[in-house]
Amino acid sequence: MQGSANLNVMIKAARMAGRSLVKDFREVENLQVGTKGPGDFVTKADLRAEEIIHAELTAARPSYGWLGEETGEVAGKDPTRRWIVDPLDGTTNFLHGLPHWAVSIALEHKGEIVAGVVFDAAKDEMFYAEKGAGAWLNNDQRIRVSGRTRMIESVFATGIPWGSMRTLPAMMQDLARLMPQCAGVRRWGSAALDLAYVAAGRYDGYWEREAKTHDIAAGLVIVREAGGFVEPLYEGRDIFEDQMLIAGNGGVFTKFAQTIRSR
Repeated sequence: MQGSANLNVMIKAARMAGRSLVKDFREVENLQVGTKGPGDFVTKADLRAEEIIHAELTAARPSYGWLGEETGEVAGKDPTRRWIVDPLDGTTNFLHGLPHWAVSIALEHKGEIVAGVVFDAAKDEMFYAEKGAGAWLNNDQRIRVSGRTRMIESVFATGIPWGSMRTLPAMMQDLARLMPQCAGVRRWGSAALDLAYVAAGRYDGYWEREAKTHDIAAGLVIVREAGGFVEPLYEGRDIFEDQMLIAGNGGVFTKFAQTIRSR
């Protein structure tokens, strides 16, 4: 797909950051690791990738605002647009040598995500979408959500809280209700890729109770442009304020959402 100038800038920045991360991933044993909190690590590779993305995006669009996982929020001269970036979603996987992590870049305009890129550098898969232009994989492969309509044939993804995270009890209840009804639940450790996989029809649905804005922003528009549904976990709320969401294809979304939302 021929994307807009903004989308092309995003794809270029994601590829540059991805190349840097792949180089560090090959020498993961030598990385110096600092700890931000239980299960939440930061590496030099992570910081370097965000620097690369920031440099590319701000050079191309210096007036846009910025929200990055590591560098936080910076207001832009243009108050209507900002980049939302996670340079390495799946840091724990990265540090353990597991090749399932991604670069995530989204563009927000007047409070709406209008473009998103999720780059799985380890597998060289670039998922991307712009509002009104469909969702795509790599250069020219159009992607769509799956056509499954039966819960018992469907596979779902989630992020299971660890340790003392506040939503762990609720998540255990979610699993108890959902697992008897479906073909399986996966927890692969990257919210950005979970959403990209829903868009590509690899998962039939996804939900999470503690999802940070920079983890999910790009994936939201990719799922929607692939024909899927994305809603707040609790109806009438805001996904980014609550940091909770549910996504899926049209065939199982209603039943899936009812199962997760019933308490």
